[in-house]
Amino acid sequence: MSRLVRPGVLAALATAIVLFVLPTSGWAATGIRIDLGGPEQQQVGAALKMVAVLTALSLAPAILLATTSFIRIAIVFTFVRNALGVQNMPPNQVLMGLALFLTIAIMTPVATALYATGLAPYLDGKLDGQAAFIAGSKPLRKFMLRQTRESDLALFYEITRTPDPQGPDEVGLHLLIPAFIISELRTAFEMGFMLFVPFLLLDLIVASVLMAMGMVMLPPALISLPVKVMLFVVVDGWNLLVGSLVRSFA
Repeated sequence: MSRLVRPGVLAALATAIVLFVLPTSGWAATGIRIDLGGPEQQQVGAALKMVAVLTALSLAPAILLATTSFIRIAIVFTFVRNALGVQNMPPNQVLMGLALFLTIAIMTPVATALYATGLAPYLDGKLDGQAAFIAGSKPLRKFMLRQTRESDLALFYEITRTPDPQGPDEVGLHLLIPAFIISELRTAFEMGFMLFVPFLLLDLIVASVLMAMGMVMLPPALISLPVKVMLFVVVDGWNLLVGSLVRSFA
């Protein structure tokens, strides 16, 4: 566990949350200054910073879900559970907990790079807020671009009538994030379909055998459920599934 959550990883993720509430791309970050003179100016500046931090904290869960590998992992786990036919096993808490720690493991290199390029220089006073945002967003932008389909990204550029970017660094995060989400949804559904098909075939085989034996009153799910669970355990399904999910982000 200590190797997964290294120093600076959670701080780097928190930095992404704070920096994302800053305006991005087409609406570049600008400083807010209210000149009241004397100590009042400092008090207003501190109050605005506190409002920004509280806003970032309230948006933290949504931002973490929308910009990491959590979406794909959680959806695929849900598909597998439905394909097995065990509605509440494993419980949601177990599946989401596993998805969360897998997300931490996958996003650790990205978070470490974000911390080194954005948060650390900002805390040391070497970069201001806008420069820290630009530098810190590059590792996350690179990760999301690698998982985003060009057609999905082009869709949002067409919807907003934004000129096409000249390079990866010019892709606006306010357009990249929704494109990344729908790309992750499509990838997750494709993986879920591929996992669903073998179990569906097993259900059809069991139903055909029972019908051929004249046992039409016996529910096929009653027989196929233990068979599917046994097959999943024999082939070490969780190991194969987790390995495939992690390698899909390489």
